[in-house]
Amino acid sequence: MSGTRQLSVWVALGLWATGVIGAAVYGTWHGYGGRPFTVTLLVLAFLLASQLLLASGNLAERLARRAGSHGGVLLAVVPFLAYLIYMFGTNAFTWLRVAIAAAYTLTPVLLVVLRAGSKSGAWTDYLAMLAIFLPLKLRWLNVLWPYPVAEIGYVATMLLAINVALAAFLFVRRLDGIGYRIVWGRDIALAVSLNFGFLAAILVPLGTALSFIRFDPSIEHWRSMPADAIGIFLLTAWPEEFLFRGLLQNSLSRTLRSEQGGWLTASVVFGLAHIGNNGVFPNWKYALLAAIAGIFYGRTWRTTKSIFPAAIVHALVDTIWHLLFRTI
Repeated sequence: MSGTRQLSVWVALGLWATGVIGAAVYGTWHGYGGRPFTVTLLVLAFLLASQLLLASGNLAERLARRAGSHGGVLLAVVPFLAYLIYMFGTNAFTWLRVAIAAAYTLTPVLLVVLRAGSKSGAWTDYLAMLAIFLPLKLRWLNVLWPYPVAEIGYVATMLLAINVALAAFLFVRRLDGIGYRIVWGRDIALAVSLNFGFLAAILVPLGTALSFIRFDPSIEHWRSMPADAIGIFLLTAWPEEFLFRGLLQNSLSRTLRSEQGGWLTASVVFGLAHIGNNGVFPNWKYALLAAIAGIFYGRTWRTTKSIFPAAIVHALVDTIWHLLFRTI
């Protein structure tokens, strides 16, 4: 798109440092300290650095070129090593955790290695995506992060999942067209505004008509809005757009040899991925609304060639829903 700019590595470093310092202050304020807290903070800081820095300054492409195919496989082991450092540093070692972490971090890599050099959209690519997503959805990874609290475990699991996906598909599979970059500009802002506007005009009346949501703004939600919005963007919108648009829609478009076919199929899959949400199965209302949302998220990704604008639209939808509406 014309007039777009990519986030520089130095700005990404500044954002990363701000987040890490904020987390350190927050943890210290709540009484955490010592070796377990320091190790946990360092491991999460490393995982966050990978998420942010690889989306800036074409760093992912440059690193993948320098690493080559064999170096990419070695880089793919890094998320597992990072988890081992956390486990030993927090006295959380068990063989069960080692086995789960090894299976989760290495299985997607082994699957994409099987078809290295083949065209994108091979069956092993989809199995690798499923191996990344399904354990998250079924909460099989909750046992990996016993320190310090369950909320940190959710954050750590999402950061680990993003790093596993980056290792498998950016460095080993070398999948083109993911759009893993933070970009902005006038055309980007227009695409975000139009897709969010159209989506809100559809979801709000439809969700109300289906008795899925009702207007119920909360002062408490407004007070926590900045932290909630950042968390939604980094830990929900970004990973889901990376998976469902950058990986799934991208690969389906190649398999089906149709951009529209890949776009619509990925949107349906995105909707079905939410069919068990809110403790209800099958939750067809949620699945329908999510599939419609997926159409506009996918449209944003197609237009901008980046997961970042799609994640902004996604985060805006979830944040406004959190602030102004209640799920019935």
